[in-house]
Amino acid sequence: MPVGPARMPLFDHLGELRMRVVRILVCLVVAVFIFYLAAPKAAHFLLEPVLQFMPQTEEGTADIFVFGAFDAFALRFFVSLWMSIVACMPVILWQLLAFFLPALKPKERKWFIPTFATGVALFIFGTVFCYLVILAPAFEWMTDQAGGLATIYPEAKQWIDLIIKFEIGFGIAFELPLIIFYLVIFDVLPYKRLRSSWRTVYIALMVISAMVTPDASPVTMLLMFAAMLGLYEASLLVARVALGKRIKQQTADWEAKKAEDEKWEKEWAEERAAKKKALKEGK
Repeated sequence: MPVGPARMPLFDHLGELRMRVVRILVCLVVAVFIFYLAAPKAAHFLLEPVLQFMPQTEEGTADIFVFGAFDAFALRFFVSLWMSIVACMPVILWQLLAFFLPALKPKERKWFIPTFATGVALFIFGTVFCYLVILAPAFEWMTDQAGGLATIYPEAKQWIDLIIKFEIGFGIAFELPLIIFYLVIFDVLPYKRLRSSWRTVYIALMVISAMVTPDASPVTMLLMFAAMLGLYEASLLVARVALGKRIKQQTADWEAKKAEDEKWEKEWAEERAAKKKALKEGK
């Protein structure tokens, strides 16, 4: 990965930023063109997990609808753009990493390549998990709500937009293990505190699950919460195994600080009690 020097004039930094932005845009333009030609196959691929909840053509593909004169073009461009962003995400992250890397110390730089690889892998795993596990029960619950009430005519852009939001939401949510690992390794939140504050963490994960899921389905929210809960517990287990010595030191420091705080609070309480007693005797 070409990396510029750490110290450069301002305009040289801006020139490097422009160069990396141009590389990202060129990659996106090429990908949009490719995916635009393959947009029908890409759209049907996205709809495959929810095909059973939609009307189908004689060929067994989803029978989706557009209602405006230019909606077909907008739909193809929308599909190709989002597919391009997902496909080019490694290139985008790589270029951003190459721009910011010179500002870091040599000891800090060694973490970024593993972070990049792990982040991309977790994002892909999250999208695959959503595609294979989440989409079918989520759309089943949503389409069942129309039973006895209305007939569903699947509008193409709405359904594909919802699926893409699901995919991106789960891809981002699955970065949780990486966040937990760095919270522990940089002593932002010690392992002991993360482990002892599990009630607060579980509530926070439930709130995040409700915010990330693009629909109002309790089924989707609970599935997201279950996935994030499993990832959280797995990340703590991995951190405990991989960072055993650091966690022991963090635990010792945390217990020493807790004992010191308790001692200080006890002394402060005794001092306040003594002052109150002195005031009463003075009266």
